[in-house]
Amino acid sequence: MRAGPEGTNVAICDVAASAVVGFRRLDVMDGRRSERELFMRAQSGDERSRQELTRRFLPLARSLALRYQRSGEPFDDLLQVASLGLVKAIDRFDHDRQVAFSSYAVPTILGEIKRYFRDRTWAVRVPRGLQELSMRVDRVVGGLSEELRHSPSVKEIAAAVDASEEEVLEALQAGGAYRAVSFEAPAGAAGEDAQTLADSVGVTEDGFGRAEQRATLDALLQTVSAREREVLRMRFEHDMTQAEIGAAIGVSQMQISRIIRQALQRLREASEERQPQLA
Repeated sequence: MRAGPEGTNVAICDVAASAVVGFRRLDVMDGRRSERELFMRAQSGDERSRQELTRRFLPLARSLALRYQRSGEPFDDLLQVASLGLVKAIDRFDHDRQVAFSSYAVPTILGEIKRYFRDRTWAVRVPRGLQELSMRVDRVVGGLSEELRHSPSVKEIAAAVDASEEEVLEALQAGGAYRAVSFEAPAGAAGEDAQTLADSVGVTEDGFGRAEQRATLDALLQTVSAREREVLRMRFEHDMTQAEIGAAIGVSQMQISRIIRQALQRLREASEERQPQLA
């Protein structure tokens, strides 16, 4: 301690400062003791203590929910999931260990949020690792866009999330499985005559196969005579009997049967000859 009025004032200031620091330490210790007592009472069944701890640490749950907020996912749902994780952490925390509650609560809350995204929000189930990578990619894309002033490339995203470009491409593709869109959703402007997504979905068109078959048949019919083509047309296109065909062209039913048999044989042989060309 320094002598004199000035030294006395300095000494008094030093003592006051030490006292303030001491009181602050006591406040922290009292706060820890108070918090420890709350945990003890809460885990003994005291609902009021449990609610008080939840109120104290709710901002932590809110900040973690904000970190994992993504487009299309209601924040209230995320906050509810994070709050559930907080309550689980309060119930399971060992207050006798010399560990801060936040160190235990953070991974517990994050685990609950990640489980929610994995099990409740994906329309199509994809592997867990791919889901987590997709969420990481989704979070960094916005930040990279602001930082780089342009849409980030796959290479830039891969460097930011510490993954290969192939993994990033797979994660971006998996992101499309996050939500399903109804086929009844309008494809454009809403209105009475607005088309739905189902109207734009392709269907199997049998006409192409029939057109190809007709082109093949036209080529094969060139291998028979005009008279044989006419007989085949009346028999298979107009479904006329052999007797009716014979009466129409002035020959017997037996001759019509022979004409049909010979024409079909020539068509079969011509088709077999075309097979190597079509293969």
